[in-house]
Amino acid sequence: MSGTTRSSADLDPRRRRTLYRAWHRGIREMDLIMGRFADAEIGALTEAELDQFEALIEVPDRDLFKWLTGEAQTPSNYDTPVWRRLRDFHRHDAPIHS
Repeated sequence: MSGTTRSSADLDPRRRRTLYRAWHRGIREMDLIMGRFADAEIGALTEAELDQFEALIEVPDRDLFKWLTGEAQTPSNYDTPVWRRLRDFHRHDAPIHS
């Protein structure tokens, strides 16, 4: 099971492929991080933003996870508007459960 909740029927082939790759990264934690973002945003990304997201998909899981957790600084070539949207998509400044 991929985990995706979004149908890819309305997506062009490039977006379908990118959605699939976002949900099939290697470690389940990164599948959830990248896949959930892709489910929510893939249809609205411009071609340039899709380029940026595809570049993030190529980053090894351990590096991407360190950037997300703040354990390592995001390199400037990956610190793009799409990266910041992905990071903010998963940021919780308050308790999730009250």
